[in-house]
Amino acid sequence: MSAVASNALLIPRNIAVGLLVIYRFLISPLYGDVCRYYPSCSRYSLEAMQSHGFLRGVWLTARRLIRCHPWSAGGIDDVPERASSDLRVTKHGFVVAHPHRKAQ
Repeated sequence: MSAVASNALLIPRNIAVGLLVIYRFLISPLYGDVCRYYPSCSRYSLEAMQSHGFLRGVWLTARRLIRCHPWSAGGIDDVPERASSDLRVTKHGFVVAHPHRKAQ
């Protein structure tokens, strides 16, 4: 699959990433440090979207938000690891297809 087609398939993921980046920049600081988990729910969601894609990222985020309530013990809850892929995260947080390199 060409890099252009691969990047086109990443559009829903990158829209979600953009919205999460804006939320983390504008709204999240207003709440302060209130999350019972580390990383915070918004950071968890961002990492889930970046590494697992839109649909699985939404699923992982929903499961995390259900667990995050005032009676939760909290703790460290990292995003599950994903097998290696041909994707990379830019310095702004967006996901792009990694150009294929030919073996030498």
